Amino acid sequence: MEHNNRDYSTNAGCPVTNTLEIIGGRWKGVILYYLTSGPKRFNELRRLVPKITTRMLTLQLRELEKHGVVHREFYEQIPPKVEYSLTEFGLTLNPIIFALRDWGERYQDEVRSVSKKNKHQTAEESTNK
Repeated sequence: MEHNNRDYSTNAGCPVTNTLEIIGGRWKGVILYYLTSGPKRFNELRRLVPKITTRMLTLQLRELEKHGVVHREFYEQIPPKVEYSLTEFGLTLNPIIFALRDWGERYQDEVRSVSKKNKHQTAEESTNK
């Protein structure tokens, strides 16, 4: 792996930090992944990500919109309709999102194994207190 000589010790301007500022967090990557296949309505995203609360979905979509990667389209009709889609800038994240998906598929067994092991250790530590 090639490294450059830039000093990112303060994280200011670090490319990874800049990227994670946009897509970091528990839900943003999942939301972005579902938006790669096209516009989605709010309740459609809620069904696709059932463990996210309505409040958290709203907050995450607002942050993604603030960063310019998601577009919110409001249709004045009865009942009102709101759709979320990736902006042109948001589409530039597709290779990253797809790389995360591919890595997750490739290493899902290892990830599950580590998660199980960590849950088991946490349970043992709680019992030993």
